Amino acid sequence: MIAHIGHELDAYGSWRQAVQQRIDTYREWLNQEGLADSHVDQRLAQLLSTLTDDRLYVAFVAEFSRGKSELINAIFFGDMPQRVVPSGAGRTTMCPTELLYRDDWDPCIRLLPIETRGQETTINEYKNFPEEWDNVPLDPEDPDSMIDVLHQLTEVKLVSRQQAEELGLPIADDAAHEDGMQITDSGEVEIPRWRHAIVNFPHPLLEQGLVILDTPGLNALGAEPELTLNMLSSAHAVIFILAADAGVTKSDMTLWRDHINITGGSKGQLVVLNKIDVLWDELKDTYQVENEIERQIQSTAQTLEIDRNRIFPMSAQKALLGKIKSNDDVLASSRITDFENALTDLLIPAKRDIVSANVRGELSEVIKTASIINTQRFDDVNEHISELERLSSKNMEVVEDMMQKVRLDKEHLEKNLQRFQATRSIFSKQTNKLYESISPQKLEVLIAETKKDMSMSLTTGGLRTCMMKFFTDVTKSFEKASAQSKEIQDLMEGVYQKFQEEHGLANIKPRRFSTNKYQREIKRLIERHDHFIRGLSMIMTEQMVLTRRFYDSVVAKIKQTYERANRDAYDWLRTIMSPMETQVREHQVQLRRRLESIKRIHKASDTLDDRLAELEHVRDGIKEQSTQMQALVNDIEAVLDAEDLNEFEQKTA
Repeated sequence: MIAHIGHELDAYGSWRQAVQQRIDTYREWLNQEGLADSHVDQRLAQLLSTLTDDRLYVAFVAEFSRGKSELINAIFFGDMPQRVVPSGAGRTTMCPTELLYRDDWDPCIRLLPIETRGQETTINEYKNFPEEWDNVPLDPEDPDSMIDVLHQLTEVKLVSRQQAEELGLPIADDAAHEDGMQITDSGEVEIPRWRHAIVNFPHPLLEQGLVILDTPGLNALGAEPELTLNMLSSAHAVIFILAADAGVTKSDMTLWRDHINITGGSKGQLVVLNKIDVLWDELKDTYQVENEIERQIQSTAQTLEIDRNRIFPMSAQKALLGKIKSNDDVLASSRITDFENALTDLLIPAKRDIVSANVRGELSEVIKTASIINTQRFDDVNEHISELERLSSKNMEVVEDMMQKVRLDKEHLEKNLQRFQATRSIFSKQTNKLYESISPQKLEVLIAETKKDMSMSLTTGGLRTCMMKFFTDVTKSFEKASAQSKEIQDLMEGVYQKFQEEHGLANIKPRRFSTNKYQREIKRLIERHDHFIRGLSMIMTEQMVLTRRFYDSVVAKIKQTYERANRDAYDWLRTIMSPMETQVREHQVQLRRRLESIKRIHKASDTLDDRLAELEHVRDGIKEQSTQMQALVNDIEAVLDAEDLNEFEQKTA
């Protein structure tokens, strides 16, 4: 797997670098040719930055004792002399763990204490406060010491039942929590020592941008809704592990329905039927064993309502053994290779499709703006040439008429620009209303009011009422923003149309700003919230703690949506007039040049033929500029579409 996915990650990295190089070349050329303003240049700089900071997320989800940690070891760490991620009988990894590599950190494991669950702060927010984490160095050159350090992921501690409930941890003392936190003979509750862990490890795959999320079962996902809302929903691939001998248990089904397949779509999801070695029986022949495995595959596919081709039977333990011992027969019997190939084929293309779509989306407006400028220059030069060609001789009266016409055009344009300045006050008022409707500050006030109402509520029904009012207010704010953006759009379209009709500028419309994607995100969050609330089946104390925690997780996600919407609105408002302003600026320059040209002919300082020859040379240069620009754009498109970058590079060399 390491060699296969490593090769594919290398290829993906080379492709991404090739895209970066082409965009960087295009950006430099636009600046050199004067076809990019500050907004365009900043947009391309942000796109290049996004391409540089790029990661692939794979999440592994399973109930306890399904062999999840062993599978991670077998897939990603089979080249190590022994297990890296703690694995064994019963419960192993006790807290959600991210395995990644950042070169600005020393190799280490960062551990967030379980007590932080008592605060109204999400895991993602805690990542901005390194002092809140316990930091333990890792020595990649000493596997034994590294494995000892990583065993801290399995650490537990004993607390009173009240403390466990206050932290919102489910307790295994009834049918609803058969896999919850264990109660000792003394009446104390055994809970994980850590809430979350980040392992920074210089492994080749992690160095190439792979991030592995290891989640320890239903209880962790139920107790940390943020994992479902943020981490799992953002993963490029989610691997769900089942035990081949048990099939889909009740808790497995809850995990699948409530946390993995919550949106009802299986894209980016693979299912592993692990521990097929348990089904190997010397009293059964190979045909019988294969039939039993096939029955489990069909049953799993039907229960989970997923394509059977997304289900992979294997033995992670045998796979790891085969890799560590370099035993090809054992490795082949584990049947892990088919899964590794499927994971690679799912992961890389999915990520590449996302990057390609983002690049095309960002470049479309840039390309359009540059093309408009180029076309405007060409049309203005053509008009100037046509004017001069109508002069068969230096007829002073005709030259003076022409000069007067250009002066009037220039004055008319300047008057329209002055009138346009008056509309800026209207534009400013409308933009303020738009900002106000999706203001993060206004959201903070709403959050504070909702939390106050929630703190005064004594029932889960009251909590739900408070939260639904919050969601209603959030939904209305985006509906208001949508209406406000349309008003701004209509105002700007009127301004564009006036300049186009009176000055012959290109027939373009200002870029639209839609709140649909934010509204869809909010709707999905509300649906997930409803799904979670309906699924609660625990004592009142746990319900209230978890309801608040889920609310906090939803709020954190909504905050991000508001911040992104606000940032996107700012970018839109800042650039909505750019295409028109660019055209007007180019038109002003050309009018000034035409006026100067006619003055020179009027003063007999230039002959008509000399000036025409000069303008034709300029026109040829603009044509060549257009050809070069299209070639650069085609080059970017070709790299984005290239299936095999090496083959593409050879063809274009």
